[in-house]
Amino acid sequence: MSVDLLQTPIEFLKGVGPKRGEILRKEAGVSTYFDMLTYYPFRHVDRSRFMPIVEINSENVYLQVRGKVISNQLIGQGRSSRLVVTISDSSGSIDLIWFQGINWVKDKFTAGSEWVVFGKPSLFNGKYNISHPETESMAEFTAQPADPLHPVYNSTDKMKLNGLATRAISKITRTLISQLQGVIPETLNNDILYQLKLVGREEALLNIHFPSNTEILEKARARLKFDELFFIQLRLLRYKNNRAQIIKGNIFSHIGDLFNDFYNEYLPFKLTDAQKKVLREIRADVGSGKQMNRLLQGDVGSGKTLVALMCMLMALDNGFQACLMAPTEILANQHYATIKKFLDGMNITVDLLTGSTKKNRRKEIHPMLQSGELHIIIGTHALIEDAVKFSKLGLVVVDEQHRFGVAQRAKMWSKSTIPPHVLVMTATPIPRTLAMTVYGDLDLSVIDELPPGRKPILTYHFYESGHEKVYNFMRQQIALGRQIYVVYPLIEESEMLDLKNLQDGFDHLKQVFPSSKYALSMVHGRMKADEKESEMQRFKLGETQIMVATTVIEVGVDIPNASVMVIENAERFGLSQLHQLRGRVGRGADQSHCILLTGFNLTADGRTRIETMVRTNDGFEIADVDLKLRGPGDLEGTKQSGILDLKLADIVRDEQILRAARNIAQNLLDADPYLVKEENLRIVRYLNYLSSKKAEWAMIS
Repeated sequence: MSVDLLQTPIEFLKGVGPKRGEILRKEAGVSTYFDMLTYYPFRHVDRSRFMPIVEINSENVYLQVRGKVISNQLIGQGRSSRLVVTISDSSGSIDLIWFQGINWVKDKFTAGSEWVVFGKPSLFNGKYNISHPETESMAEFTAQPADPLHPVYNSTDKMKLNGLATRAISKITRTLISQLQGVIPETLNNDILYQLKLVGREEALLNIHFPSNTEILEKARARLKFDELFFIQLRLLRYKNNRAQIIKGNIFSHIGDLFNDFYNEYLPFKLTDAQKKVLREIRADVGSGKQMNRLLQGDVGSGKTLVALMCMLMALDNGFQACLMAPTEILANQHYATIKKFLDGMNITVDLLTGSTKKNRRKEIHPMLQSGELHIIIGTHALIEDAVKFSKLGLVVVDEQHRFGVAQRAKMWSKSTIPPHVLVMTATPIPRTLAMTVYGDLDLSVIDELPPGRKPILTYHFYESGHEKVYNFMRQQIALGRQIYVVYPLIEESEMLDLKNLQDGFDHLKQVFPSSKYALSMVHGRMKADEKESEMQRFKLGETQIMVATTVIEVGVDIPNASVMVIENAERFGLSQLHQLRGRVGRGADQSHCILLTGFNLTADGRTRIETMVRTNDGFEIADVDLKLRGPGDLEGTKQSGILDLKLADIVRDEQILRAARNIAQNLLDADPYLVKEENLRIVRYLNYLSSKKAEWAMIS
């Protein structure tokens, strides 16, 4: 592509200059002509229409009105001053308000002068006003008619103060397009354009900014959305293919005595069909001679850890070591306890390495790992330290991958000459659309069955006035021998206040459940590791009936006798987090319950979250609702990945385009694995351009 021209610094564009260029760079991330060209408007407004002032009834839309100035007042002094200009049409009046840049505008609005005003209204004291609107005199507007569909761009206050509001950005973009017309290269081959009936890239880029009608605008949007999703999919699938070709894997050639003995003699319960299917997929991977990179999804309690252990036994049967890396000490400890219990009686050495492991203990573990005497090591980020060396590392299991930084994971893979097989586990069900993007270069396995005997958790919603009913239910459950979690939110921004609420809640519960009859534990992230472990052990051993905690118990706590989860201020939790917390109960054979306590004033999203939790236990349905509510950019792990850098496409609303993009990308690579055919030259050039802008982290995912 015309990289030289498109990479021209934005300050060289007519109408920008050094000062505005710096503002665009800092405020909008626009550094080059290409960045400006792809700084898309977020909506278009029909500037041929004027709304009667009396009909303004929403704060959520940009609109255009015209009217005559009936007053111009400077209210207040100094920094607290504001300019209020009132205009009216035949239907009513509205205030235009400026808090900044007052000296630039105050003298323009003389009484009786007529203006065209464009902006977003807000409601104050029962009356609509427009803050910092864009304005043109009626004479200017008539002399130079606006575009039929006027582009509206995101613009910060700092941009507006430096003359970079929507209209100015529109003017700059029009200047840019006039320079680039005829030199914007096509990025797709003719077959794809014809097959999907897509407009050309130059036409799309022109019409995304300045369409003549809505039909042309939609065609431009469809083309550019496809581009975004197609090149993401192509890059991911290409990485996947390249890794399969370039990165060889250790061959686990046979299933041996350890795996078979465990399966026949030690298996704690019969495997579900889903678990068997996943094990077959993994078996094929590790016997192929290529490095396995597989994502194992499974809802809370679906038996992922057991599958991971059986994969480790495959490694051990073939003379390799295995490790499991967890993001927190609590989770690492839980995995260690679970796996030790599974392997009790077998001649397999398992150990634990975390930040809390004492120096003397480390001196014992390190040589055992290096000699191969230690077969399985479970730990936290402590496993990536330089001092940790393996004799023959064959398999790495990573739990909750999104909690590890990319560079941290890379260090793990470097601990073996031939990269170890990688199994990534997540208890957060990922909607298919998100899996195709964030984890699109990994093979996907899903455990979508719960082990036999597990009963669905019953979930209820109570408002805060229902506490007494909840306490009575808790007493009944304790009388039946059950244990109970009571969880409080802990949000970084209000951590100290939340910790106080936790302590207050703990003190209140001690009054409601007096020590003469009940025992309570408390756990939160600020406690020392040994204090947390002590409190967890008391609860695990049944010495306490109620565990009061923050989300530190969200993952990794497996106490079958705990059958009630009470979540205070449930409206403050995300949907995925609520589902994770609920998964801490339902681990045993008893009927389990989850109680969501909220305030009365729920937002629309908050109500949807609570209703979804009450309605279903299906983690994938919950994940879909969560994705729709929050958007992919807010979900854990997606920001870190850098993959979902989408400007137009939305992986929820544009699922059909995403699926088409993945199919086309896969077909393209099937026909031309190395993209060497002449008809794909345009695609390769743009792919190389995009790759030059981003670190190639996917090769170590």
